[in-house]
Amino acid sequence: MPLSLLWLSVGAFAIGTEGLMIAGLIPAIADDLGVSIPLAGHLVTIFALAYAVGSPLIAVATGGLDRKIVLLGASIGFALANLVAASSSSFAALAASRVLLALCAGAFMPAASGYAASTVAPELRGRALATIYCGFTAAIVVGVPLGAVLGGRLGWRATFVGVAILTVPAILGIAAALPRQRGVRTAGLRDRLAIARRPAVLAILLQTALGLAGAFCVYTYLAPFLTAAAGFTGDAVAITLAVFGVGAAAGNLLGGYASDRWDPRRVLMVVFAVLAAAFVVLSIAGQFLPAAAAAPVAVVAVGVWGLAGWGLPPAQQTRLVRLEPALAPVTLSLYSSSVYVGTSAGAALGSGVVALGSVTSIGWVGAACELAGLVALAVSWRQCIARVREAASAAPPPPFAAARPAAGGGVP
Repeated sequence: MPLSLLWLSVGAFAIGTEGLMIAGLIPAIADDLGVSIPLAGHLVTIFALAYAVGSPLIAVATGGLDRKIVLLGASIGFALANLVAASSSSFAALAASRVLLALCAGAFMPAASGYAASTVAPELRGRALATIYCGFTAAIVVGVPLGAVLGGRLGWRATFVGVAILTVPAILGIAAALPRQRGVRTAGLRDRLAIARRPAVLAILLQTALGLAGAFCVYTYLAPFLTAAAGFTGDAVAITLAVFGVGAAAGNLLGGYASDRWDPRRVLMVVFAVLAAAFVVLSIAGQFLPAAAAAPVAVVAVGVWGLAGWGLPPAQQTRLVRLEPALAPVTLSLYSSSVYVGTSAGAALGSGVVALGSVTSIGWVGAACELAGLVALAVSWRQCIARVREAASAAPPPPFAAARPAAGGGVP
């Protein structure tokens, strides 16, 4: 495995840290900029929506460019956008910087994956991609909790400065160590939309969006939820995020193993059901238990959520690749867009719940989204079975059918 790919992993670590740490900073940002917590939560919505729309457009626009140039440009832009975010004096300026951050992240991650897959032999592609996403997993386990600690002690602006500094080694490493790589022509928007409209693909994308909507309805407001339900602040929130990260890292590995060993749809049935249960437990703890009792229950529920929730990505991506391996680059890019559509919808949904009700109610809404995903999965599974049976009944009889004895003759 080329050591140069580690620099792409460093870039993924910085991007993952910035993208996910914002949830732990929502209360501090709202207080500093003089906006409500629901409005501050829209920073997640804005980022996710910009990523979902911008990433495929950037992929098409930059498909013919040298991959190293794209990666360098995206990394430098990401570092600068973090500095813009750190210096923002208003919510509008911070929101605009989040759009820039999303566009840079949406350019970097697909380009990094494509670069890694094209650099190694076919039998090493899985490990090359795992190297890239190892950085993203490390961000969940280490970067996000550290961001919460840094934000609690030095202010939320320091976290963006910290991510900008984290990006510098990636920029230098990409510039010095990565060989140039010619761009390749990618599928256009019309082709991508045509593939997305296929029933099997559309069903997977819908289920993914519902699952992520439920997760980010809760995750976006996890910090204020923990404060309201369990009295957590500062380091306690960071520790809970670390528990989530450890569960997510384990869940990602277990989900990949389970999806290879069993039908991914069975894995997803478990994922949706466990997520719904975890979110229900969170809201029960927040609304019906005293803070001292709610605290351990919430931490355990968050850990179970991370373990189950991060089994969804490998299961869904496995299903998409198995549908038609030759179209994997396009279907996986559509998967990424569905993830961020779901993220955007979930953050917006959570904002509405917090604005109109109570932050401790977000678990009920998150659970409803997961149950909707479970229903969508069950319906598509039954339709798939029905199509298989219909095709089997319409198939011509096998050539030996005529030689079989007549009805009533029996076959020993």
